[in-house]
Amino acid sequence: MKEFRYDDVPVVETSSGKVKGYFYDGAYIFKGVPYAYAERFQMPEKISWEGVKDATSYGFVCPLMNQDTPNGELLVPHRYWPQDEHCQNLNIWSKSLDSAAARPVIVWFHGGGYFAGSSIEQVAYDGFNMCMQGDVVVVSVNHRLNILGYLDLSPFGEKYKNSGNAGTADLVASLQWVHDNIAAFGGDPGNVTIFGQSGGGMKVADMMQIQEADGLFHKALIMSGVGSPSLMKSCTGDGRKIVTAMLDTLGLSETEVEKLETLPYYELVKAYSAVAPAIAAKGGYVGGNPMVNDYYQGNPLEYGLRESARQIPLMIGSVFGEFMAFRPAAFDKTNLTQEEIREILKPVYGEHTEEIISCFEETYPGKAVTDVLLLDRVMRQPSKELAAMHAKGNGSRTFLYNFVLDFPLQHGKAAWHCADIPFFFCNTDKVEVCSIPGVTERLEGQIFGSLMSFARTGAPSADGLPEWESVTEEKEPTMLFDRTCQVRCNYDDKLYQLIDSILPPFSLHGSISDDEIQH
Repeated sequence: MKEFRYDDVPVVETSSGKVKGYFYDGAYIFKGVPYAYAERFQMPEKISWEGVKDATSYGFVCPLMNQDTPNGELLVPHRYWPQDEHCQNLNIWSKSLDSAAARPVIVWFHGGGYFAGSSIEQVAYDGFNMCMQGDVVVVSVNHRLNILGYLDLSPFGEKYKNSGNAGTADLVASLQWVHDNIAAFGGDPGNVTIFGQSGGGMKVADMMQIQEADGLFHKALIMSGVGSPSLMKSCTGDGRKIVTAMLDTLGLSETEVEKLETLPYYELVKAYSAVAPAIAAKGGYVGGNPMVNDYYQGNPLEYGLRESARQIPLMIGSVFGEFMAFRPAAFDKTNLTQEEIREILKPVYGEHTEEIISCFEETYPGKAVTDVLLLDRVMRQPSKELAAMHAKGNGSRTFLYNFVLDFPLQHGKAAWHCADIPFFFCNTDKVEVCSIPGVTERLEGQIFGSLMSFARTGAPSADGLPEWESVTEEKEPTMLFDRTCQVRCNYDDKLYQLIDSILPPFSLHGSISDDEIQH
């Protein structure tokens, strides 16, 4: 029988104050623990409290600018939670509260770009199974997003300095809190792995570009979080124009800028939304992403990778279909004649159709050729570029993967953006569509096992996986996570070169809806 305890669970003393969580089925669980506090548009500061803080409920998540109707729940099941801009809190799962236990620490940064999401948004983000099966301490983090976390007001006063990176500064503050306190929860502050998917993966890359984060983490995993600079540019300039326009819309003068600190959030959103599109159309700063300055040295694909970042072991990868695979299947790809396949591909590839068919079959033997229409052109190539950049010189080890599993939905649906998350978290039991008899348990063990090995040693490995070579300047080994996993070097270069020679550059917003992007 599973055991629950509360009354005899020890109170834990942290640098901020005392917290009390609960024990369930082998794990000590603490939810909604504050790691910092900040006034709107200002930097996070250390927080403290008197007495014992109850840590049995998840904390507030950051307010969202757009309240979307739930969609895609079969592919990416979600949880929804109360919102408040004072959302600097984290959750902890640990098997021990012994400060001598020194277990590896795994810190999760959630997806949703820089504008949406939360530490518990997806059902698969739950840290219990990872903690128990991996014998690690798991931490997940909430932080400020959208205009609360990424809008520059620095031209209007010193107290707003670096406000264009406030959400990212929250993440650094969370890592500092982990460094200072995680030993009390059984973790090793000298062995911290940060990982994230989509926007969370971007945030992992951001930490590698921030000097203040140096020494606060020791390994990194970026999942579907590297896009080309043309799609995911760092912010430059300053917020004078956008903020002045917002003030004007609100009937306020520049001398009244402080009123933006107390204006109801959705009034602020309305004002921002009214003026931002026109400014953005002219190339002006409108925020929404981290700002390049002395604090943040920019997207590494735009500005280069800091030398210290090369010393951090890195896992990096993406999935076969990413955003394109969200769309419903237009046909049964398992029941097509060769002529039907050609007729489906010709509207896209025209006179190059036969060449595409041949090249795809060489690259992905056994996969349905029509899946070339879903092949990711957002994350895979930039991920390879960052891996090569990280591996260059005398840096640390770099491990590249591609998750290419087909799922038992819509006649073998190609892997979509977020499809690999349940496997890395050891949470496929929580996502019904992951259930593939004879496949899921083995593949989950291999993917989850590789992350646990990486967190312990800096090199991923697991029972049943082939040897996973590190990327070098000469070759680009990729672990293909599939029904049968294999390592192949530079295996898809020719296919991408061919597609890019035929099709125009990929346009993310021209290809999928905003709802799909949010996933």
